[in-house]
Amino acid sequence: RIAEDGIRGVTSNPTIFEKAVSSGRDYDAQIRELARGGTAPLEAYKAIVTDDIRAAADVLRPVYDASRGDDGYVSLEVDPDLARDTKATIVRARELFDAVGRPNVMIKIPGTKEGLPAMEETIAAGIPVNVTLIFSVRRYEEVAAAYMRGVERWIAAGGDPRNVASVASFFVSRIDTAVDGLLLSTVERWPGSPKAETALSLLGKTAVASAQLAYARFRAIFDTPAWRSLALLGARVQRPLWASTGTKNPKYSDVKYIEELIGPDTVNTIPPQTMDAFRDHGVVADTLSGAGADAKAVLDDYALMETGIEEVCARLEEAGVKSFFDSYRKLLAAVEERLNIASSG
Repeated sequence: RIAEDGIRGVTSNPTIFEKAVSSGRDYDAQIRELARGGTAPLEAYKAIVTDDIRAAADVLRPVYDASRGDDGYVSLEVDPDLARDTKATIVRARELFDAVGRPNVMIKIPGTKEGLPAMEETIAAGIPVNVTLIFSVRRYEEVAAAYMRGVERWIAAGGDPRNVASVASFFVSRIDTAVDGLLLSTVERWPGSPKAETALSLLGKTAVASAQLAYARFRAIFDTPAWRSLALLGARVQRPLWASTGTKNPKYSDVKYIEELIGPDTVNTIPPQTMDAFRDHGVVADTLSGAGADAKAVLDDYALMETGIEEVCARLEEAGVKSFFDSYRKLLAAVEERLNIASSG
């Protein structure tokens, strides 16, 4: 599938691992071995994840080598219970990168207020980073600035800028899910009013508009004199990555968040079901370049609604942190259960 579909990387998160450990049998042999050694659930989880990510990185290594480090990465998440702890995140990011022992691993750090300095420190240490849970254009700008500072520090310390890469993961469909609910509430509250008509016209548009505006900012930020001086030394741009791109509303196209977010220097993490749909009827065309003005118009219209986009994005960030933490706890519980079964068998 990597060669057939042109897949350039793979991501992981606690939810994916929890499903694999709970319902799959791929880890049975390793779990039995860990159980025989009396390994605690947390240490067993670390061993399973580290081995799995290392194997995936090895599969993608030809892509990494052929692209000279542009592509071919596997993303591995810092423990979600550290999302609000800057210092612990920095330490854990280094531990994970060293444990996997592969250059084509990106450590996932949440784009929370506490995560930004952790991401900068990790980049400054020459470790690739995937910044997750970005919902707002403002937070994206902060992430890009932190990345540039990290690259500057890495170069100042004598590091090779070609050896560090990063993506900024902008979560898309969750924005529409949250905003559409608010827009429909506006329609119910003021039926037939101009405000209700505006709300109806915005359904299904806010997420893509936010991503398009973030992309416009990406093009501007990474075309400044400050960045160009770093690029001359070999620094790589921090590419926008579109995450949460599976369509949740059945009224929308099942490839909406793929087709409407195609452009140079971008990455899209596509769920398998969405990938199947795009392979069947998706259309490839640059839909991002030059879309900034229209995107701003959409967000300007949304600004007339009761709940501001920044407030929505703050709620989504908090919900995202909680969701990943809940999945992490379920994953540890699943590992413990499988260890107990293996021990009793």
